[in-house]
Amino acid sequence: MPKTELHLHLEGSIEPPTAVRLAARHGIVISEEEVRARYAPGDFAKFLDAFKWVTSFLRTPADYALITERLAEYLLAQNVVYAEVTLSVGVMILRKQDALANFAAIREASRKYESRGLRIQWIFDAVRQFGLAAAEEVVQLAAQCVREGVVAFGIGGDELALPAKDFVSVYDRAGAAGLGRLIHVGEIGTAASVREAVELLGVTRIGHGIAAMNDGSVMDFLAEHEITLELCPTSNIRTGALACQIGKPSARIEDHPLKMFFERNIPIVISTDDPAMFEIALLQEYAHAQSAMGMTAASLLRIAEMGFENAFLSFQDVLAYSKSLRDAASNIGSA
Repeated sequence: MPKTELHLHLEGSIEPPTAVRLAARHGIVISEEEVRARYAPGDFAKFLDAFKWVTSFLRTPADYALITERLAEYLLAQNVVYAEVTLSVGVMILRKQDALANFAAIREASRKYESRGLRIQWIFDAVRQFGLAAAEEVVQLAAQCVREGVVAFGIGGDELALPAKDFVSVYDRAGAAGLGRLIHVGEIGTAASVREAVELLGVTRIGHGIAAMNDGSVMDFLAEHEITLELCPTSNIRTGALACQIGKPSARIEDHPLKMFFERNIPIVISTDDPAMFEIALLQEYAHAQSAMGMTAASLLRIAEMGFENAFLSFQDVLAYSKSLRDAASNIGSA
């Protein structure tokens, strides 16, 4: 089936061989085994350290072009026809890179894949622990690039570092620029923080939000206001986030609340977050949802359709993509 990927970090798609190649460009010798060891499961702090480490090899626009090409090939192999890819612009700024030059290289690298049926748009992401001033720089750049395929502004990083109220002005500015608004929240934080992000920041999509599983009133709120949860089950296992939410030392994929959210009529999409770092692919996530979570084929078809419905697309584009999805499903059913 044609699918979307709506919660996907470009920098988290760097496979070990690509990391080795990037490091070598800058005179650094690492092995694929070292990369895999860095990517190994752990807690959320370990994941942030690994992300910081691997992105240290991204130093030039050409580096970003390379990983964009690798990501596009991966997406095509997963039957993804539309993706909204998150770029860690906050990290680029911190490292005093020319974020607009990096983005120009990324855009140029992705264009050639449009003729192969893959359309990519972009989300500029700030880092919560870097603070308000840094987030303002990111949203300013995002506003400049609206006509270049940037469709949304988001904040990732350590959700426990600073409260949502600190970023109200930044999200107001994003909304005024016509950008979609989203945020990583309720991953290792609380259910209350998920609702707070919607009420204070006006976000329409939540990255993860699995903490809502612990509060029925928050789940009802999300369903009533049609707030989309971008769910990345394997990510939640690998970072320890799901174990944190269920109060156990470890968690299994069967413990994930994806099916619960679906049955409570909360809009959800299935994504991979950082596929290379978590050693997961989108087709595997769909397979896990069916085999381990008990989702039916019809439910997965509906989730795939919600991917298009909750993307930052025009109404006409949603209709066109949804039709292609239904046509594909019909062809599969008649085969």
